[in-house]
Amino acid sequence: MSTNNGHISKSKYRGIYQIDPFTLLDFPDHLACILWFAGCNMRCGYCYNPSIVKGKGKISYEEALAFISSRKNLLDGVVFSGGECTLHPGIVELAMAIKEMGMKVKVDTNGSQPESLKSLLGMQAVKYVSLDFKALPAHYYKVTKLNAFAEFSKSLSLLLHSGVQMEVRTTVHSSLFSPVQLYEMAGFLKAAGYKGNYYLQHFVGDTPTLEPLPPSIKKNVSLDFSIDGIDVIWRN
Repeated sequence: MSTNNGHISKSKYRGIYQIDPFTLLDFPDHLACILWFAGCNMRCGYCYNPSIVKGKGKISYEEALAFISSRKNLLDGVVFSGGECTLHPGIVELAMAIKEMGMKVKVDTNGSQPESLKSLLGMQAVKYVSLDFKALPAHYYKVTKLNAFAEFSKSLSLLLHSGVQMEVRTTVHSSLFSPVQLYEMAGFLKAAGYKGNYYLQHFVGDTPTLEPLPPSIKKNVSLDFSIDGIDVIWRN
């Protein structure tokens, strides 16, 4: 596939479920729109996007690029989210086409597709990556229903050596994580060479999720899981 003046050979591929036209929260220091890619290879019970995870794409890359082009003077960034965007063919070319418009791309990923991520990083098509740290190996399948911790670790390593701006984040439900596990996750990141902010997002449960879950008790929010070189920050 090739990029030519914003045109990509898979431009009619319908991998996008919907577009949020404006966000101030999802791309640090940028005004952006969000492309929500349909489908995911994980089945995290707390996922608040069940319609996107189980749904089919409705919007083509061609249509997305036309929308983004119409917003060039209003936005300076585009977020690839989902679902899992790295499962989709042609996202490197899509990211390059957006870059050619003078806009920056942020990718939200579960890290299960390191080769796709490697291609995005190799083409310097991405400005920022949010990497979901689902759990440590002993609990990874329980949370995700997928044996992909090795792939996550490879994606983390790729990002750490890429120089691309990144963050690591974990959604915390009290029935899935103990304080000890959260300390150990911060320790894993430190051992891997990660430095910076590690964001914990407490499960809220105010929207339908992939599985029915009991209320999550904010028993860990008052604890400080930060360690040398890593600031652990609760986002809610």
